[in-house]
Amino acid sequence: MAWFRTLTRMSATAKSWPPPLLPSPLRTVPTAPVASASLLLTSLRNFSTGTAASPAVEDRPPPHLSQSPTHCGDLGPTGGGEKPRVVVLGSGWAGCRLMKGIDTSIYDVVCVSPRNHMVFTPLLASTCVGTLEFRSVAEPVGRIQPAISREPGSYFFLSNCKGIDAKNHRVICETVTDGPNTPDPWKFNISYDKLVIALGAEALTFGIHGVKEHAIFLREVHHAQEIRRRLLLNLMLSDVPGTTEQEKSRLLHCVVVGGGPTGVEFSGELSDFIMRDVRQRHAHVKDYIRVTLIEANEILSSFDDRLRRYATRQLTKSGVHLVRGIVKDVEPDKIVLDNGTEVPYGLLVWSTGVGPSSLVKSLDLPKAPGGRIGIDEWLRVPNVPDVYAIGDCSGFVESTGKPVLPALAQVAERQGKYLAGLLNRIGKAGGGRANSGAEVDLGDPFVYKHLGSMATLGRYKALVDLRQSKVRTLLLSLFFSSLVELLTHSTNPCHLIGALIFRLLSNTGR
Repeated sequence: MAWFRTLTRMSATAKSWPPPLLPSPLRTVPTAPVASASLLLTSLRNFSTGTAASPAVEDRPPPHLSQSPTHCGDLGPTGGGEKPRVVVLGSGWAGCRLMKGIDTSIYDVVCVSPRNHMVFTPLLASTCVGTLEFRSVAEPVGRIQPAISREPGSYFFLSNCKGIDAKNHRVICETVTDGPNTPDPWKFNISYDKLVIALGAEALTFGIHGVKEHAIFLREVHHAQEIRRRLLLNLMLSDVPGTTEQEKSRLLHCVVVGGGPTGVEFSGELSDFIMRDVRQRHAHVKDYIRVTLIEANEILSSFDDRLRRYATRQLTKSGVHLVRGIVKDVEPDKIVLDNGTEVPYGLLVWSTGVGPSSLVKSLDLPKAPGGRIGIDEWLRVPNVPDVYAIGDCSGFVESTGKPVLPALAQVAERQGKYLAGLLNRIGKAGGGRANSGAEVDLGDPFVYKHLGSMATLGRYKALVDLRQSKVRTLLLSLFFSSLVELLTHSTNPCHLIGALIFRLLSNTGR
């Protein structure tokens, strides 16, 4: 029992330290360790308090939960004996692909993002109904680029970017805090040698009243969690005695606004969930639950016309009700279309495309058509040294003669890969420091080649649009859907090959 006595003495010592510095209701806050951490941060060469004559930590009033911690320092410019610093704003497809490819023997990497993981958005719809678990579509930033967790000069900051001081090579950030017993957010600055803006985009609402308050977007893991929670809650509530037929019908009406790939894929997943799970496990309400997909024009408008017709047939066959209309108003329990039709709902998912965020619009940087951050052929922001932009937040300026690329994952991924190689080339040539590298040969400019589009329809069916051969596009879509379905359910190779041939021959003439 010697270990127990030692543990008891350690516990008693811990209880007597630190001495209480705050009023009794706040004595649980570890003020002394915070002060020690502040002294440690102040002593680090990379950090500075921002003022030359700063009072000692002991002379400052003890921090209060409602006050911003003014003792936190900034991440100052890199010194001569340190590696150049690349600051990446965002942890989406573009930013994470860049961090994966950056040479950490040349650069220190600092990532600033309000989330510490990357989301594999094409599979996000599958998590809403339990086909996949949430952990299957999220990858921690520290695993994508291990140097952030290991190297002394590389960091991840759970913060939001609030502004960019390009003249002084500095980013203004604000911490992300949540919960009733957390300190208020505070601002700090990060100096950079190279800055990569990969802030992504935000969902478009077109200024329609009530969308942000009542609809759920499908862009983050917490959106998928909320959709699953709401869906299961409505199933439970609809089965409670005393629920009227009208209310039961409203609770179990799932409305999806937007007929793009995300809206179509979620509608297909939801239809699968209804057909395979709800009808078996919630037999009392199986005749009430339904899915409605609302689109102003054609669903999957960027796909080949034959693939759109095929998708329409498959969705209709699976029970999805397709409605063409424009949403004019969103209320807590119904939406109003442009023709005056009122559509009651229990779950409303909004997926009408993305556009530049308010932060991107507010940045004093050159802009591309549509409000994105303007870039040249090498993904540099024109007339702003050492600043690059990639992903959904960026677009070619008009002077390049190139169109603004679509907000797709494959665009962001390839831009991140290209820019990582470009920065590595600049760093190896000695141009990694701020205001250097102007004479470095940048090599070939970025060129995007579209590899095709894909959308799943549920029930192991999918579309692939390559736009190289119309017939091959249709055949490949049918082949792919058959392959996925049969590989999942069949272990007999002869059955697999025969069923594939039968599926192709029976569908080619449609």
